[in-house]
Amino acid sequence: MKIFITLVMLTLSITKCIAQTENEIFEFEFEGYTLNGVLNLPDEPEPKGIVLIVHGSGETNAVEQNWYSDVRQTILSAGYGTYMWDKMGCGNSEGTFNYNQSVENSALEVIAAINELKRKMIPGSDKIGLWGISRAGWINPLVINNYSDIEFWISVSGVDGKENFKYLLEQNLRISGHPEDYVELIVNEWVEGMRITHLGESFEAYQNATSNLGKNQFWLRFTDGGITEEGYNLYQATFMEEEFEESMGLQVYIPNFDKILSNIEIPVLALFGEQDMNVDWKETKLLYQSALKNSADLTIESFPNCNHNLFQSDTGGFFEFQDRSLTRTRCDGFLDAMADWLDKR
Repeated sequence: MKIFITLVMLTLSITKCIAQTENEIFEFEFEGYTLNGVLNLPDEPEPKGIVLIVHGSGETNAVEQNWYSDVRQTILSAGYGTYMWDKMGCGNSEGTFNYNQSVENSALEVIAAINELKRKMIPGSDKIGLWGISRAGWINPLVINNYSDIEFWISVSGVDGKENFKYLLEQNLRISGHPEDYVELIVNEWVEGMRITHLGESFEAYQNATSNLGKNQFWLRFTDGGITEEGYNLYQATFMEEEFEESMGLQVYIPNFDKILSNIEIPVLALFGEQDMNVDWKETKLLYQSALKNSADLTIESFPNCNHNLFQSDTGGFFEFQDRSLTRTRCDGFLDAMADWLDKR
């Protein structure tokens, strides 16, 4: 990584296309730039609605590489259209990619896409649903709270309101075989580094507080060689403006997130991999059960031996597929759960 970040939820999104559908390029404007996307509509009859595919963290090349093809085909088979686009500066979308784009701004981007679908009177655009993975677990609730015409939400590997990296680091250090006292040391150094960053202290102070973290092989690989002074200074200004929970050493991405969730009354399907080592899926599940208890229709399903991206996995480790040359196979029941749920709509 070339910039200092506290949130990375890598989404290994490219899957084998199980059925070819006709892709229609569909563009919309956001903040003066044209964003390029792909629209898929079922052959017949009139679409029941259109489901927007909202990405997780990181750059995309979703249109060219036909991301989420199996997910999109499942949705199409249920009678709904799908719309997916590349983030700013990615693929054929104009502008410059910003890793630190706020979730609030990303929500406005989603709403801009919805408005264009409706303005062009695309068949099915009178009923909009949202599908989103990982970071989209913050974006989509904001969309639902600020746009009254959303029919349903499918949340995959959703998140709670805070920074997830402490959990990711801790779990992946364990997967790497480190003893518990070392895991505690490294995680505590990361927390102290976050506190120092948020207080506006120097890069030298950060380095002194994270001497063991800076040598850890998982950290070095994850950060593409470690945190540079340039990257630290670039990120720090943004980080200092955001809410920080001192006791836990965690950045708060959406203040009062539980209240935002509690405003949601539309049907929600939440799907989790039980080997998710990126986000604490059990914590998110409890949050959903509490905050969405007033939802007209809340369904939660989890899948054993499945990672953050809902692929079958032995460890759920961040680099498992890269290191072990494993074939990415969808979790048993993941696609069926979406198909069955959509059929009931």
